[in-house]
Amino acid sequence: MLKLYHGRTSVCSVKARLVFAEKGVEFDSQLMTLQGDQHDPAYMKLNPNAVVPTLVHDDKVIIESTVIMHYIDDLFPDPPLMPRDPYARSKVHMTTKLMDEYVHNCCTVLTFATANRQRLLKKSAEQLEAELAKSPSKARAEVKRQVYHHGLDAPVVVDALRHHQKLLNRIDAAMQEGPYIAGSEYSLADIAATPYIWRLTKLRLSRLWDDRPGVARWYERVQQRPSFEKAVEGWLTQTEHDRYATFEPDPWPKVSALLQAA
Repeated sequence: MLKLYHGRTSVCSVKARLVFAEKGVEFDSQLMTLQGDQHDPAYMKLNPNAVVPTLVHDDKVIIESTVIMHYIDDLFPDPPLMPRDPYARSKVHMTTKLMDEYVHNCCTVLTFATANRQRLLKKSAEQLEAELAKSPSKARAEVKRQVYHHGLDAPVVVDALRHHQKLLNRIDAAMQEGPYIAGSEYSLADIAATPYIWRLTKLRLSRLWDDRPGVARWYERVQQRPSFEKAVEGWLTQTEHDRYATFEPDPWPKVSALLQAA
């Protein structure tokens, strides 16, 4: 049995669901609210990091979205999502490394400084600190603390934008050589990048690639794959759609100003 603990809008959960969708394999969905249930002691026995996704395969527990992607690809080799060519494989690994080391945490910064800030601001400073104290990651807690107090003026925001630009540049450059990030075939590189570009669109920041036409072409291409609706948009409720559509203020004027000043 393949049991996946995941969240509707979690970018890392999207990665795991995309691999399942591309493989045509179903999983036992263990949907989490991520409104505190990630700190439940029973869940933290599975994933001490208190994040999603977590994959349980029979009695084996696999955590970390990149590891889960490779695990599913190895478990169900058809269709393959890793190229055979060593150089193309290196492009996949460099893309996932960029996501894991830089872009993911920066996505957290931008999300909580914009769409998720309204929820944070409903808490008093004392309530926020009580919530942050539960997090196993002090760095993640500090990000939320900064954006709670300062929004897009938080010191961490400029670096978050810079690291997202690295991803946009990687995709744009790749489109000069092939239709996908690692070359001619859709791969784990595309799956790793997709949820972060999707999140930028939800945060109304797609103008970040106005001067990178390759990104727009690539994103249109991955959205046309059946896996996108099944693994990404298909999991959103009207509440999630509304949250992204209605949050204020519009982040683009501030983000544009930060980029021009950088």
